[in-house]
Amino acid sequence: MSRSKLREAVRLGLAGALLVAAAQTARAQAEFPYERDLLLDARPMRGSKRVPILAIESNGRAQIDLWCKRGQGEAVIGGDSITILVGAMRDEACTPERAQADEEMIAALGQVTGWSVSGDVVTLTGAATTLRFRAASH
Repeated sequence: MSRSKLREAVRLGLAGALLVAAAQTARAQAEFPYERDLLLDARPMRGSKRVPILAIESNGRAQIDLWCKRGQGEAVIGGDSITILVGAMRDEACTPERAQADEEMIAALGQVTGWSVSGDVVTLTGAATTLRFRAASH
């Protein structure tokens, strides 16, 4: 085999390997982390150790635990799109600051339209909001 044909064969082999690796990475990134606790990438508010947690089952049922409120919801996920419907939430004793943050989070969850995952970080995006969550490691 001539030197130029050998180089071409190596280039094609490397290009093929890169395409396969890219496809596998895209497929791994495209899988929503169902059945996992997703913790909002934020510090707890003063006087609390809690941060919001979102857990979505493969059937779309969602458990939503905010700074004060807790409840159920539903998530519809298709491709890289997501719609979250927040159901009835029950209140727990809360400061006005945390109650306001809960209302803002409920509104933000209701406005998300897209999602992506990179490593253990799940990003939910909407027209006016971006929410970053980290998958719990337990």
